[in-house]
Order: sequence, then C-alpha cells, then structure tokens
Amino acid sequence: MRNWKELLVPPSTSIIETMKNIDHTAAQIALVVDDDFRLLGTVTDGDIRRGILRGISLDDQVTKVMNKNPITMKKGTSKQAIKKMFQEKKLRQLPILNNNNQVVDVIFSDVLLDSLSFDNWVVLMAGGLGTRLLPLTENIPKPMLTVGTKPILQTILESFIEHGFHRFYFSVNYKREIIKDYFGNGLEWGVNIQYLDENQRLGTAGALSLFSEKPTKPIIVMNGDILTKINFQQLLQFHEESESMATMCVREYQLQIPYGVVRTEGTRLCSIEEKPIERHFVNAGIYVLNPEVLNYIPENQYFDMPSLFELLIKRQEKTNVFPIREYWLDIGRIPDFEKANLEFSEVFE
Repeated sequence: MRNWKELLVPPSTSIIETMKNIDHTAAQIALVVDDDFRLLGTVTDGDIRRGILRGISLDDQVTKVMNKNPITMKKGTSKQAIKKMFQEKKLRQLPILNNNNQVVDVIFSDVLLDSLSFDNWVVLMAGGLGTRLLPLTENIPKPMLTVGTKPILQTILESFIEHGFHRFYFSVNYKREIIKDYFGNGLEWGVNIQYLDENQRLGTAGALSLFSEKPTKPIIVMNGDILTKINFQQLLQFHEESESMATMCVREYQLQIPYGVVRTEGTRLCSIEEKPIERHFVNAGIYVLNPEVLNYIPENQYFDMPSLFELLIKRQEKTNVFPIREYWLDIGRIPDFEKANLEFSEVFE
C-alpha cells in the first residue's frame, strides 16, 4: 500500500527532485501543496517530459510544469462515482480533497480497479540480419544474443510483462526458428506470443501488415535490439493523454563541434562560439500507433517507421514525441554489445 503523503512536494521543489520522487514512489504523480497541504497542482511523468521538449531546465521549480487544474474529487464521494471517474477519464491516480482544498487521500487505479493489466498488443521487431554485429550474428539472430544472463529479447519481454502487458507479437525472419523454439507461445512467461513471419524483409513498419486481425487499442512497437528502463505504462498514458495518432520515442543526442563556430551576417563577423555542443532528438526505435494507422501501411512491401511517420505528418495526422530520460541503449555494433554486457548487472539486476 502506497503512503500518499510521500507524494507531496512544496512549490519550491526543483523539477529534477520531483522527478526523483515520482520514480522512487512508483506512483507516477507528485502533488504540489502549500504549507497547509492545500493542492496547488499535480505533476505527472508526462508533464515533465513535455517540459523537457519545451526546453525547461530540470533545475527550475516544479510549478513551471505542474497541472494547475487537475481532476480531483471531494472527500465522501461514493466509491461507485470514483470508479466511474477513473474509467471515463482513464485516470491512474485521483487526489481526494476536503472542503478547504486540502489533500486528504490519493486513490490509485491499480487498487480501485484491481491489478493493472493492459490488453494493448506489443510488437517486437526481431527479424533483422544484424550484419553490423558479425561474426556474433553468423549463427544466431541479433535479439537472441546473450547480454548479462539472458537473450536481449527476453529482457525486453520481461520488462513489458513487469508493466502489465501480456499480448505479444514477434516479427521474425532471419533464423526465426531459434526465436520460436526458445519462446514458443509464451506459456513459460504466462503470456501469449504470436509470430509475424516475414518471408521477405518488410522493414520496421511493413511487418505490421501481416496481422491476421486488427487491433482495437493502440499498439506498442519496439525494435528487438534495444535495452531500456522506460516505463511502458507511462508511454501509453502519454500517448493517450496527447490524443496522438502515433507517438515516437526520442532520445537526446549531443554532438560537440571540434572547432570555433563563426556566426555572420553577410560578410560581417557577429560572434565566435568555441566548440559548441549541438543537441538533437533522435529516433529511439519505440513507437505507439493507433489501430487506424495500420491502414497507411502497404501490404507485403518494405516500409520503415520513419516513412510511416513522414506519411502521417504529410496527411496532417497528429503525431507526437515521447522523450526518453531513462536508460536506453541500441545494440547495433560490437562496442554497443560490449557496453551492454558491462552495464547489464547494474541496470537490470
């Protein structure tokens, strides 16, 4: 049982300290209160990530990213009414206030609605050749390489299971039988695993045309060579709150220019910045797609995720990005594989 009082933070708290509080309590929310415990606002993981995208510093006060008008209910409200609110608004948490706007309780969906379980499909792309990892992948598909104590794909699967997901599709091609023999139908892990058999390379989006039925909820798609500690519940909640058609996870990438960069106006020298650091968001290989997005994917043709997102943008469909602030590593090259093995025990065990 969570102690809701641990979720309270004063308005002077920095965003980074609030973020640590959210991660420590695993409640996915912090409540900003004054000295008399009156609610000033709430802060979720999504609020912080949106602040990061706006360029707000993590050292700024939490009031810069808090929601000043959160959904709340009054003390004494019936359990039936509270449950209805959770279901209609798809809430994860609900602050309960007294008549003085003071926080007296916080109700969590996994307590009210039993343990959280998500019927959303998870598609793990495990069909790549892994040529950049040769000779390691000469006789085994890249997602089955052992990192730490188990195959990469098993670590990914168990991470999703930990967050309440139980319906999986593995997209397979290169040496597919090794993957199928190891995971089977998922019974050993208490989940359901089905396979999308690529008889030709279809890319990171094209394999989604192989579904025998259409999903009814947003699906999560992830490359099978990524190790991350991302909270998939938070990702799905962010996607739904943003009312997005498609969400792409992104990672900040820094590049230091080894020279002094000269700024000019015509022939006039304006400034010189010595060895500046450029910051960009890059594709992190994890996506959330609404079911209708599948209508844009051609059947049995090579089609990758960047092309799909470019098409959605061109058609003015709502697309968003979800910045990853947790551990993330794309195991694409031998140095990445070696780094993953060095860090695995510290991050995943």
